[in-house]
Amino acid sequence: MTLFDKVLVANRGEIAVRVIRTCRRLGIRTVAVYSKADELSLPVRLADEAVCVGPASARESYLHIPNIIGAALRTGADAIHPGYGFLSEDPYFAEICADHGITFIGPSAGVMDVLGDKSSARRVMRENGLPLLPGTVEPLGSYEEARRIADDIGYPVILKAAAGGGGRGITVVRDPADLFDAFHTTRASARTLFKDPSLYLEKYLESARHIEVQVLCDSHGRGVHLGERDCSVQRRNQKLLEEAPSPAVDESLRREIGEAALRGALEAGYQGVGTMEFLLDEQNRFWFMEVNTRIQVEHPVTEAVTGIDLVAEQLHSAAGEPLALRQSDIEPVGHAVECRINAEDPARGFVPTPGTLHNYRAPGGPWVRVDTHCHTGAVVTPHYDSLVAKLVCWGPDRESALDRTSQALREFELEGNGVSSTIGLQRTLVEDAVLRDGGATTGFLRARMPEFAG
Repeated sequence: MTLFDKVLVANRGEIAVRVIRTCRRLGIRTVAVYSKADELSLPVRLADEAVCVGPASARESYLHIPNIIGAALRTGADAIHPGYGFLSEDPYFAEICADHGITFIGPSAGVMDVLGDKSSARRVMRENGLPLLPGTVEPLGSYEEARRIADDIGYPVILKAAAGGGGRGITVVRDPADLFDAFHTTRASARTLFKDPSLYLEKYLESARHIEVQVLCDSHGRGVHLGERDCSVQRRNQKLLEEAPSPAVDESLRREIGEAALRGALEAGYQGVGTMEFLLDEQNRFWFMEVNTRIQVEHPVTEAVTGIDLVAEQLHSAAGEPLALRQSDIEPVGHAVECRINAEDPARGFVPTPGTLHNYRAPGGPWVRVDTHCHTGAVVTPHYDSLVAKLVCWGPDRESALDRTSQALREFELEGNGVSSTIGLQRTLVEDAVLRDGGATTGFLRARMPEFAG
């Protein structure tokens, strides 16, 4: 007996391939959806069935709910896995799935509605004892309120879209003279990106660590945390390199932050795989930031150190099965590093570089994993996110994991007509002395980018 008979994967690219492979291992048939731009893509070739859901525009295909639901109904899919991005954190989509008798593989619409809004998530976590940085909990009502609070807590401050995600809708303000323009620009951006202009404001930490905790909860009120990931190496709030565990977190802090994350998730009624995100300051104090109610791009580093298939756990949880794991079962081993490989040119401000790949060769060897939808002849389209592959390397310790990552990056070949990639930049990063010493914070890449991209 299988968990589900057929799962429709409402996504594209490497995450669609990732979900299809786990479903196949579990004996679950799959349906890929694709836009006309992705007609020849790897997920389409791997799935048992494939349905075109619209033209290249994401709004008319991967984000078009009637087309996605229609594909599920026509193929008899009894569940939908949303992957990350697109509709993965849309409570309305989860409601529509339920209305049509289709299981949404993720938390309920109600939980997503509360935790997907950063302001309400902060309120819930504060009520459950998680520490928040000084700032607002409720959305800002006006520029005058923002100015009053910023003056009170001191600069720098950060404005964030309450409905934001993916590093978008965020502005750091270091000078009071810049707050007026930043407030109105960020609000307009939030309205355009997320259809919600609501903002909140908090104290900005210049030299923080971005630490996230993976949680896994069932529908019976039980859960575990799977340790932390360090996602501090970022460009304009976009993560480039992640590792597990964090070199800045000791066993005592790991237990404390893990227990806090799990408590917050369970008290909010969370079900499935989710991520609790924190900032770690220079005094090793952690501060709650937000919740991601979906599987993360960087989930493979947690899989590498725990041996747990997080997509499989999502499926088990969505099917209503009780969690088979206990906290005492979670014993991370070794260290893992993930490098995001994007079709972008760092020397030209990370401009996307679409094209056709005429040479693609992934690295190999023990404990080297590449999650990708690419192959020689594949088309990198200009219509979607530029992520083309994720390189994940494990080692018995951090030094060996970084060494293995460096070697794998030297082997990685990704070339095409007009296509550039971030492989060279990632090599520079993993061989840098500051990163090697565990000293990279969220300000690391901002300070060094001219040197790295030159």
